[in-house]
Amino acid sequence: MAKKDEQLKFLIECGVVAVMRADSSEQLIRVADAIREGGVKVIEVTMTTPGALGVIEEACKRYPGDVLIGAGSVLDPETARACILSGAEFIVAPTLNFDVISLCNRYAKTVVPGAFTPTEILAAWDHGADLVKVFPATAVGPQYFRDVHGPLPQIPLVPTGGVSLENAADFIKAGAAAIAVGTALVDRKAVAEGKWDALTERAARFVEAVKKARE
Repeated sequence: MAKKDEQLKFLIECGVVAVMRADSSEQLIRVADAIREGGVKVIEVTMTTPGALGVIEEACKRYPGDVLIGAGSVLDPETARACILSGAEFIVAPTLNFDVISLCNRYAKTVVPGAFTPTEILAAWDHGADLVKVFPATAVGPQYFRDVHGPLPQIPLVPTGGVSLENAADFIKAGAAAIAVGTALVDRKAVAEGKWDALTERAARFVEAVKKARE
């Protein structure tokens, strides 16, 4: 998925971004296989993962063109470039760093900076963000997305932090372009116990929730 517009379309159509902190490349692959079977084909590997760059590189080799692999918790342009060179197709940040946005646009990679206030959200968009991550979404809830989209309907927002099966549909109905889900999808206990079927089922439920909400 070399073209940026294809990356972005794939991400939005999937509607669910799995936010993962794996302990190893092997563990990430097992989890990715499980949630991919459930329909979640967009994975954000956080830079808090041990050996994250190696994990990203290994995952990209495993799923060429079938699963979109990106990097999360990216705080600066140097890290963003390292992730891109390791194969990351999209970059997600918890904060708003204009240099990160510029670098991703230079390399034609989808960039999703973090923002919270309407001013930050608009600034991210003005500086070239493809999507804007609203973090932490749990602090404001779906109604905030409706309120922000009143004056800023052109900006695609992605809630992150606190997204669950109980509120996923509400965020989509409130106007979210997609949702980013961490432990509510990639349950660490299930991973530790190797309950891959449970992860597949959970992934399918998230995908179905987004699909129904869009209808």
